[in-house]
Amino acid sequence: MINRITIQAYQVGLVFGKGKLINVLEAGSYWIFGNKQVHIYEMKQSFVAPIELTILLQNEKLASLLEVIEIADNEIALYYVNGMFKEVLTTGRYAFWKGYLDNTFTKIDLSKVEITEAVPVALLENIKVRAYTRKYQVLNFEKGLLFVNGAFVKELAAGNYYFWINAIPIEVKNVDIRQQQMEIAGQELLTKDKATLRINFFVRYQVIEAVKALVNNKEYDKQLYVLMQLALRALVGSYTLDELLNKKDTISKEILENMLDKINALGLSVADAGIRDVILPGDMKEIMNQVLVAEKKAQANSIMRREETAAMRSMLNTAKLMEENEMLWKLKEMEYVEKIADRIGEITISGSGNVISQLKDIFVK
Repeated sequence: MINRITIQAYQVGLVFGKGKLINVLEAGSYWIFGNKQVHIYEMKQSFVAPIELTILLQNEKLASLLEVIEIADNEIALYYVNGMFKEVLTTGRYAFWKGYLDNTFTKIDLSKVEITEAVPVALLENIKVRAYTRKYQVLNFEKGLLFVNGAFVKELAAGNYYFWINAIPIEVKNVDIRQQQMEIAGQELLTKDKATLRINFFVRYQVIEAVKALVNNKEYDKQLYVLMQLALRALVGSYTLDELLNKKDTISKEILENMLDKINALGLSVADAGIRDVILPGDMKEIMNQVLVAEKKAQANSIMRREETAAMRSMLNTAKLMEENEMLWKLKEMEYVEKIADRIGEITISGSGNVISQLKDIFVK
């Protein structure tokens, strides 16, 4: 049997006889004698071996035409053609024709967590590569803590982070570093003088050391709540009700000063705190109202007594001046006459006697 075979440019022909590779044909026309098979391959495509690749590579001419890449069990390879990503190669042995396409490969070791290879972020988001990566996001108002195998590794700033998928467990814990407000409401407390009351308290805090907050402490926010609750209870118990009401605006400052070290140990800073409401029981409210009314009455009586005293002092001073100055006495007489004239049509008074004495006689009758 004789066959004429033509191998076009950028094609390669493999001649097999009795299952063995006999010859490798490049571009040209050939006569094939006998019962032989010819496999023609396009060089723009990867080479798929018809038999075991290792056996074929024993042919030196074929081996010189192929680029072979081996991917281990814990590896993948990013395959680029003419500088553009094409696909991900998994475990196995691959052969590609040389000379037609510019084939490049980036081997990836999946046994490690960190992506140390020069892989663009855009490629990590490619659907073909995404299946092999883990993605974590830290927002711009957060800090992230990276844990590998349960152990803390490092702190992460805002951004996107990628890690290879493997059997090693990874966790990224995010913590909000914005200022937050905590309400400590309805705390039933007892003052030093055994008065029962309820207080609504607030705290504005911020996480400033994420490692302390999340690694050194568990549930830092609950710890802060209990810390403020106990501090408030202790401070209220050291004051009488009157002292507490008078110092309501400064108590928060005392609490923060007393708890500063413990707050810092939680990785937090407190910007502000304060008593929102002091709620008294019904009977206590009534007593406080009675005290307030009594205080106001006492203030009113005191004011009236001061005014009466001032009036008496003024009258005494006037009398002394009139006694010492006859002209003032005459003016006072004229004032009385003017007032009486406004009320009575006609009064007859002799000029020889004391006017004041005569007026007294008239009105006393």
